[in-house]
Amino acid sequence: MSFHTISVIGLGYIGLPTAAMFASRKKKVIGVDVNQSAVDTINRGEIHIVEPELDIIVHAAVTEGYLKATTKPEPADAFLIAVPTPFKDTSNVDGNTDIPEPDLAYVKSACEAIAPVLKKGDIVILESTSPVGATEQMAEWLAEVRADLAFPINGNEEIDINIAHCPERVLPGHVVRELVENDRVIGGMTDACSKRAVELYKTFVVGECVVTNARTAEMAKLTENSCRDVQIAFANELSVICDKLDIDVWELISLANRHPRINILQPGPGVGGHCIAVDPWFIVSKSPEESALIHTARKVNSAKPQWVIDKVKVAIADYLQATPSKTAADVTVACYGLAFKADIDDLRESPALEIALELANTHPGNVVAVEPNVESISHQSIELKSISEAEKVADVAVLLVDHSEFKEIKPTFAPQYLVDTRGIWS
Repeated sequence: MSFHTISVIGLGYIGLPTAAMFASRKKKVIGVDVNQSAVDTINRGEIHIVEPELDIIVHAAVTEGYLKATTKPEPADAFLIAVPTPFKDTSNVDGNTDIPEPDLAYVKSACEAIAPVLKKGDIVILESTSPVGATEQMAEWLAEVRADLAFPINGNEEIDINIAHCPERVLPGHVVRELVENDRVIGGMTDACSKRAVELYKTFVVGECVVTNARTAEMAKLTENSCRDVQIAFANELSVICDKLDIDVWELISLANRHPRINILQPGPGVGGHCIAVDPWFIVSKSPEESALIHTARKVNSAKPQWVIDKVKVAIADYLQATPSKTAADVTVACYGLAFKADIDDLRESPALEIALELANTHPGNVVAVEPNVESISHQSIELKSISEAEKVADVAVLLVDHSEFKEIKPTFAPQYLVDTRGIWS
């Protein structure tokens, strides 16, 4: 049984590229999103996110009639759910109030939306990064709405609807290439579910589709990002230690990495994005007593923004001491970069944005930001400036993201008035 129509629920940084990849292989794709503006943008053959090459693929797919966007699900042969999985506002996992609790409300809403149009033989795949057990929960939610269909729950092998978890494993800025080339983890709730999922992804995936069960597939994605988080935490902790001991952390790491079996990452202002800054908590929330190292790494990286803010306050104090005629209200701070990583427009869970907002809320003077990848931001407390404009008005500079544009700058700021969290100006 082939897949004639594929539906992608959630047209964000993962959903839209995935929909475009299927459409580029001449499959009929129906993209679904609650954001009417995003739907309208896509149906014009344009994109509402920044991702290299994606605009060309989407324009061609829409123009040729293979991709359309809508706000309500329509019948299809395969449904891929790629919606956010944030945290609940309050968390009380096992009494540990510092451990956020995953919120699967968007996944549940997606299930309720597609359930009425499901038919025998369809497959539903959860791509959203989720805590262990989420795929089984998804199957139960669907079964509650469609009691007339058989789902792979309670050991049921005779099923009408296939269910699987297939997490995305791509790097923002390289999504188009990595969707095609990267190996794919396929976690079906039954062997038949996995087989159908492999058949679907082989529409465009050149990498290997590696089959496992749903729970292991969920844990694989969480493990990948938790490992990265721990490695970054080591680098960030080193930067704090070196600052205290008056050691150049960038030189230190460069020297240490000359060892053939050492590869220390570069420190930064924290960890951002809707993966590395989020996924470790999914493990900790399920096994708080057994995940001490992962939990500690998360705490280290979460604390780094405040450390940067404290460094900026010292730089402001140094500036005022050198210019006693001025007050704090006269000092303008320029934050270079707001995205969570270099050369993208994604502000989700961005430590750079967190730092800029906290400075804007606490510093009595002006706080401006330079972010080449966005045209506007919703935070009125921060004024966006061009590189040249910021250089003219800034008294203290904070380098938060190593965008390509910033690497070409030769800053004129005195070292004591510059906080470089990425080591490209220091």
